Amino acid sequence: MASRSADSRTGGGTSPTIDAVSLAIIEQLQEDGRRPYAAIGKAVGLSEAAVRQRVQKLLDQGVMQIVAVTDPLTVGLRRQAMVGINVEGDLDPVADALTAMPECEYVVMTAGSFDLMVEIVCEDDDHLLDVINRRIRTLPGVRSTESFVYLKLKKQTYMWGIR
Repeated sequence: MASRSADSRTGGGTSPTIDAVSLAIIEQLQEDGRRPYAAIGKAVGLSEAAVRQRVQKLLDQGVMQIVAVTDPLTVGLRRQAMVGINVEGDLDPVADALTAMPECEYVVMTAGSFDLMVEIVCEDDDHLLDVINRRIRTLPGVRSTESFVYLKLKKQTYMWGIR
């Protein structure tokens, strides 16, 4: 695999070249986002400075982000749901409005039964009801919603970027 699209999530954009060494750096950071550049360099055969430059380039190109991922339950967010949304007309204004909502962690345009799929993270059922009923369903263009409330999270990984 010689290259990846910078905007592969949307199917467009330019394709920066990502070689095997950059993929190895990404893999190292996915295992531990705080791993020192010197340790990464030793693992991939580069100097600390070269790793630092490559990481910055990957960040600048939008190929990756380095973030802290929390367990929502441990920070007081006890209700998660995936919401399928059907829209009349242009999807972009609805997707943009959803993207602006802090509770919407994941917004994707889809082909199939729903036009949009949105992952929502809330404090509790009342908060979820408020987001869906008063904020999402009232958006211009929203025709219908279907909610899939999470009962138990069995797997959540972020390792797919190196396959």
